Amino acid sequence: MHSGLVDFHCHLDLYSDHAAAVEQCEREGIFTLTVTTTPKAWLRNNELATRTRHVRAALGLHPQLVAERAHEIDLWEKLLPQSRYVGEVGLDASPRFYRSFENQKQIFARVLSLCAAAGNKIVTVHSVRATKAVLDMIEQQMPPSCGRVVLHWFTGTASEAKRAVDLGCYFSVNTEMLVNTRRAAITKTLPLDRVLTETDGPFTQVGFRPARPSDVLLAVEGLARLHNLTRNDMCAVILRNLRNLCTDSE
Repeated sequence: MHSGLVDFHCHLDLYSDHAAAVEQCEREGIFTLTVTTTPKAWLRNNELATRTRHVRAALGLHPQLVAERAHEIDLWEKLLPQSRYVGEVGLDASPRFYRSFENQKQIFARVLSLCAAAGNKIVTVHSVRATKAVLDMIEQQMPPSCGRVVLHWFTGTASEAKRAVDLGCYFSVNTEMLVNTRRAAITKTLPLDRVLTETDGPFTQVGFRPARPSDVLLAVEGLARLHNLTRNDMCAVILRNLRNLCTDSE
């Protein structure tokens, strides 16, 4: 079974039953990228994902954890040859995490340079209040010929969106990016051939429960309305983009 749905950024290991969450994605045929917040967490995520057709595990070191986990970059580097997908990585300049921002930049620079050297990585990137800094570092460290970047939950300006497109980035879109007029207007400017979908579950909600990968259908429907497409056509666009993303970075 293949649902035609893509959740390109989800934290399956943060649900109450990690193995059951992976199994549900597989049963429902949803291509799900399960991102990790530490390289230690990747080991179990990868063990579960390798038994599936539809789930892949991304090797991460979350910028919000850099203050206490920066030393884990050595383990991250050791594991990198085993993972095509990388994330969640990036920068977070929000007040709670700003004290570690310079350290975050050092870690992210190392991540990008190692991914660029490997040459075939697909990197899902966090950029809260730090879009310009993230794009500067992508431009310096990881040109499109050296791999692919997917900007997760993009919150930058219209001009930053254009710059990201020019740098070869893709974008994973969730329902939060479609709910207010300004954010939806910027999302609409993203080229359709660079768009994927995500939930960022369990950090987003559907009603009074954490979003599940199957809820990515809501993002598909929102994008379809934004572009005057049918739901099926939008699904086809996203699947084609996923195939292109994976092929382009080989």
